[in-house]
Amino acid sequence: MIDETAEEIREMRTHSSSVVAVKAARALSGLRDQSFPTVEEYVRALERNSAALRRANPSHATLVTTQREIVEAVEAAEPGTVEEAMAATAAAVEDVVERVETAKHQAAARLAERLSDGMTLLTHDYSTTVLEAVETAAERGDYLEVYVTEARPRYLGRKTARTLAAIDRVDATLVVDGAAGHYMAEVDEVLVGMDCVVDDVLYNRVGTYPIAAVANDAGVSVVAAGSSAKLVEAGGFRFENDFRSSTEVILEPPEGFGVGNPAYDATPVRLLEAIVTDEGVEKY
Repeated sequence: MIDETAEEIREMRTHSSSVVAVKAARALSGLRDQSFPTVEEYVRALERNSAALRRANPSHATLVTTQREIVEAVEAAEPGTVEEAMAATAAAVEDVVERVETAKHQAAARLAERLSDGMTLLTHDYSTTVLEAVETAAERGDYLEVYVTEARPRYLGRKTARTLAAIDRVDATLVVDGAAGHYMAEVDEVLVGMDCVVDDVLYNRVGTYPIAAVANDAGVSVVAAGSSAKLVEAGGFRFENDFRSSTEVILEPPEGFGVGNPAYDATPVRLLEAIVTDEGVEKY
């Protein structure tokens, strides 16, 4: 079962990191269906399976950190029996799931507090936190205009635009990534999600860096939002980029040239006005 989940997570490269983390956490509960003669063997199996899940998507900080938290919680409980170890695992999994899901909603609520009636926004990629914040603002009566970049080559911005179009009081416009600068003069604030922030670098869907640089030059504030679990220290997590297939960029075989297709880029936090999480607002 863990192997199947790891393969699913490996394919979830374009999903919200919170969704990936929750799926991986719940997968560890599947160990209770197996038999282990000793606590030591159970803990070793837990560590081995957790490591496999982390390797399946190492670019997602929330996945990596929550998996480590679960294993550490079980070890700290010092279970005397396999049954106690399984119970400690179940409790740790439920704690992680609740914190991840609650944190996302709290971050969205904080982000919504920044929005006001008549604002024009620009967003990149597909962030469930940003979408929830916009929807919250619209539900309280605010009218918002949102420019959405396509987020090539996966075109996740199209999914964002469709979601926004279904929200009353929100006027969504889909634009190609290269047009962000053209529309920036009309924008009050750029909102993006975040895969993670390691020290002074925001890692997010490729294209975030040039948009932040253009916004900075135009004097438009850039705000990133997400769970506080995505704020990690360099010593505890090393970001690994995901280089995807060239077929996402060009269908025919490239002849005489290479094709680069990184999934994420690195944006210095000095280009941001703030990072909004469930724990508060960090300004730069």
